[in-house]
Amino acid sequence: MAVRYRNFQPVDTDSLLTLWDQARTAGYAPVYSLAEVLASCGQDHAITAFDGDQIVGFAVGRTAHEQGWVVLLMVSDTHQGQGIGGRLLGELEIDMAKAGITKLSMLVADDGKSGVLEKAGFADLKHLKYFEREVSVSEKEREILTNLGGRVLARDLWDKIAGMKNEKEMLERRLVLPLADSRLAETFGVEPPKAIVLFGPPGTGKTTFAKAVASRLDWPFIEVFPSRLAGDSSGLAGGLREVFNTVNDLENVVVFIDEVEEIASKRKGDPPSPTQGVTNELLKLIPAFREKPGHLLVVATNYIRALDDAFLRHGRFDYVIPIGLPDEEARRSIWGRYIPATALPNIDLAELVSRSAGFSPADIEYAARKASQRALEQSVYEAQADTNDSSTTATHHYLWAIGDTRRTVSDEIIGEFEQDIKSVGRL
Repeated sequence: MAVRYRNFQPVDTDSLLTLWDQARTAGYAPVYSLAEVLASCGQDHAITAFDGDQIVGFAVGRTAHEQGWVVLLMVSDTHQGQGIGGRLLGELEIDMAKAGITKLSMLVADDGKSGVLEKAGFADLKHLKYFEREVSVSEKEREILTNLGGRVLARDLWDKIAGMKNEKEMLERRLVLPLADSRLAETFGVEPPKAIVLFGPPGTGKTTFAKAVASRLDWPFIEVFPSRLAGDSSGLAGGLREVFNTVNDLENVVVFIDEVEEIASKRKGDPPSPTQGVTNELLKLIPAFREKPGHLLVVATNYIRALDDAFLRHGRFDYVIPIGLPDEEARRSIWGRYIPATALPNIDLAELVSRSAGFSPADIEYAARKASQRALEQSVYEAQADTNDSSTTATHHYLWAIGDTRRTVSDEIIGEFEQDIKSVGRL
């Protein structure tokens, strides 16, 4: 009996699954997943081939504007070489032509088994490469993120952090490596970290590093603001508990709490304060949070000495990592970010970098904006009798601003920070 062809029907699903399993066992490597193929069978275009009462092949496709894509072409082993594949493609093209396609394309594994396509008139476009990436957040997870104020960050944040080589290398090795490849970590007996503390003087970029880690992992980022949770009907502790319970529904996530000393400060005897109750709740939530793979809690503090002793015990936080003031390369990058592009070639950047040692990123931004404001006022209101170019900022404007800027981080704070690295740092 001649092979017959008709549109796919739901009763054909079991036969498709049987052929799929047989093909996979024989080493067939389809580009699209079974879920995608079944979805197209029901929503797009699909042709079934029969030899008598036996289903012997399928061709499945979908359209995108004027482009048609073959999602699946499969013929049973017993019917290979009989021209069934070419006929399936022809029937599929006829069916898809009704949607107005002008081109039919197919992606196949690079295994050399493309003879049926060449016989059917398909050209092998040698100059093309196939790229793909997984979508990091599902539609359901996006709804959760929206409700929590979370988001997926740009993928280039890590590369945008200039300098800070020691800090970046530490985070790359301790966090990113085991979390990005948990199977490799398991091979070496490494347990991927679940919670870390970032500590250091104010304005040193702890939030930036937390976001950069999420960007590097391509995980959603959620920042928890205790001040906002304080207005929750169940109180700050209840609001915190609700956030952690909701986060549990996400496959991967970085949860960030800045200035964590506000809700995890040292507990002081009786009577218990409202803050003490929040501290107790957070201490209970962390162990449960650690049980879920693919979750990372990052907390940051400017005053690590203010944290409750129980908060920093082993078993709650894997690492306690110092984030210091920007190094020379980082300061150079920060200055370059705020100096006008037209002025930058004429600025003695090396002198600014040297003179701003001990400045935080926020200090440099403040000084840069102050220099620009001074230059603007001088160009408008003050007669320039010298040869300085008054059309834009100059090096002397920035040097003046540096000298007129009070550092956020004093020598005393830096000294305490260095002591804290030795006493509580856990790398």
